[in-house]
Amino acid sequence: MKSIFLLLSLLLSSVTFAHGSVYATSDDDSGREIIFPNIEGGVTIVSDLHTHSVFSDGHVWPNIRVEEAVRDGLDVIAITEHLEYQPHIEDIPHPDRNKSYYEAKEAAKNEDIIVINGSEITRQFPPGHINAIFINDANKLLNIDYGRLEEANDYIETLSEDIQRDYSNKPWFKEAILANLWSPIEALEEAKNQGAFTFWNHPSWTKESRDSLNRLSDMHQEMIAKDLLDGIEIVNGNYYSEEAFEVAIENNLTLIGTSDIHDLIDWDYPPSQNKHRPVTLILAKERTKASIKEALLSDKTVVWWKNTLIAKPKNMSSLLDASIVISDTEFLSQKSILKITIKNKSDAGFNLQNLDTHTFEDAENIIYLPPLSEITIGINDYKEGKDYYLKLKVLNALTAPRVNPVIIL
Repeated sequence: MKSIFLLLSLLLSSVTFAHGSVYATSDDDSGREIIFPNIEGGVTIVSDLHTHSVFSDGHVWPNIRVEEAVRDGLDVIAITEHLEYQPHIEDIPHPDRNKSYYEAKEAAKNEDIIVINGSEITRQFPPGHINAIFINDANKLLNIDYGRLEEANDYIETLSEDIQRDYSNKPWFKEAILANLWSPIEALEEAKNQGAFTFWNHPSWTKESRDSLNRLSDMHQEMIAKDLLDGIEIVNGNYYSEEAFEVAIENNLTLIGTSDIHDLIDWDYPPSQNKHRPVTLILAKERTKASIKEALLSDKTVVWWKNTLIAKPKNMSSLLDASIVISDTEFLSQKSILKITIKNKSDAGFNLQNLDTHTFEDAENIIYLPPLSEITIGINDYKEGKDYYLKLKVLNALTAPRVNPVIIL
């Protein structure tokens, strides 16, 4: 009898352990936390606004997503399940599409991280996939009308033989088709009624339409004109889109970069290889949901991807001003050299090109400023008492496609 009680105790504790609060899975998480300094007059919020769990097509429970985010030093995470595409629904029935949010929020209750409710409105192109975050009820963004079964069957006949062979016998497939028939415009209108921030996901995804960004569809133009689309992913996972960056600039859309993670974060971005997930740095007034949403709607973001910063000029300037600073100077009169110590207060390592006529005493024209550290360089032919401005191009930062910002120290 004692052994039975022990077995039950172990089973129950394992369930709690697996689906409950966040717990550590590594003895050494040093170096993996994403760190950026606060901007002047505000805060720099590290966020991942596009992730998945088993409640759609991801492969982990929501508490794992929270745990990974805590270990990576994120301030904000959104678990944005596909509303219409639910391949695990037979194994994990959940009529409430807010379920993954509830699970993640519960897991984060003792952690210093903000979990926001979001969903991925999933359609064939156009418009493709669109995230809505800061929503109140994901269920209202889904509409399955069984009165349209005949229309759904006709639609299935237009799909490729491969899709029909692989998916038509799946229990969730017909519901997904019925859900896909509901107007995405109406779904976005409902999201906006709930106060959502919305953004177009992976717009250059080759499975949808590789040339979609060379000419915006009529539907996307309608969404932008009606203020139903607030942002656009210029980075999704390992991929960056110059075309999406251009569209963002031309249409005043907020720049977004996300992991869109489905598997374990460490599988896609191994810390042992010094890789980091793509994140959106949100330049907010305060570390609150309301302030973060306000900053997103006000187009105040910087994307960090593969050690490259991507932002519109004003936002880039705010972050670089906070990240790269002069921490010390010393004049060597006998050599007419000014020694300058440059400090990097961010997790981004910077490649900096000297644009000044003065040369460096002990470095080449391009210098590397490692993350969270400092370097000292000598400026040749400096005249004592004269103001000096060091002009540097940041080679691993972009303020427009193929345009690098210039900073003056």
